[in-house]
Amino acid sequence: MTTTEQLNVGVIGCGFFGGLHAQKHAENPNANLVGVFDSVPESASALAEKLGVQAYESVDALLADIDAVSITAPAAFHYELAAQALHAGKHALVEKPIALDLAHADELIGLAQEKDVVLQVGHQERYVFEDFGVLKRDVAPTEIRARRCGPFTGRAMDVSAVFDLMIHDLDLIHQVNRSPITDVSATAKTIHGSFPDEVDAQLTMEDGCQVSVLASRIADERQRDMRLVYPDGVIEIDFINRTLSNSTDAELHSVFEGDEESQHILNDPLGYGIRAFVESVRLGHAPKITGGQARRALETALKITESIAA
Repeated sequence: MTTTEQLNVGVIGCGFFGGLHAQKHAENPNANLVGVFDSVPESASALAEKLGVQAYESVDALLADIDAVSITAPAAFHYELAAQALHAGKHALVEKPIALDLAHADELIGLAQEKDVVLQVGHQERYVFEDFGVLKRDVAPTEIRARRCGPFTGRAMDVSAVFDLMIHDLDLIHQVNRSPITDVSATAKTIHGSFPDEVDAQLTMEDGCQVSVLASRIADERQRDMRLVYPDGVIEIDFINRTLSNSTDAELHSVFEGDEESQHILNDPLGYGIRAFVESVRLGHAPKITGGQARRALETALKITESIAA
């Protein structure tokens, strides 16, 4: 599909992230937000009224009127809803994780190829890393530490902190070091609900890289940083305090002090990713973050989950 016309889009799932997706689509001059759907009709009606669009009574009815859709329902429904959209020949932006098991992820990837439609996954942290220039390095780190923590909010309780928070960092880890994971050990704490709220995982990669990754939704304060140790130095990024330090030979672009476009990526990576999805569909480009890339982060997330269970 290549068009200069507005893209007719919809949103399935009208919770917190669904509201953000819908707002970003509504603000995009290249998109026409047609309507929204949620399994709780009151949620769909409230969001639809706020944005002046239609609240649909079924997924099929919404899909019939649109070209592309954001799927922002709880993670447990990502596969089912994405498969329904792809079977209907609709382009889909699926929030992370792509699915909760590899067979479902593989099915979605195959469906997108079969139907020749765009399947993009919402690992939007990647855009900031790309703008830094970290992903352009041709040497892999030998040690990685990532922390993504914050106070309890009650959101995303249908999955563990691995799929809610940590999966962002797993995606980034696989982008800076593409060596396979050979060993996984993890511990977890469960305070609210049935799924771990805090997970501390140690990974070993085939090339010897040691990875420590912590995700918590029950922390006392917000913490969001990453430390990358290379043979030629260290790169440290603190996303909360907006600082970047670099002792390697790499000429990095600090998005915290960058130009207007870079500042937009930093301040609104979700909006940047949603616009990129719309442009991929309109101009026939490959998506920024493919199903195959999202599958790799999912595979590691499942290994960590298995380690916790063991």
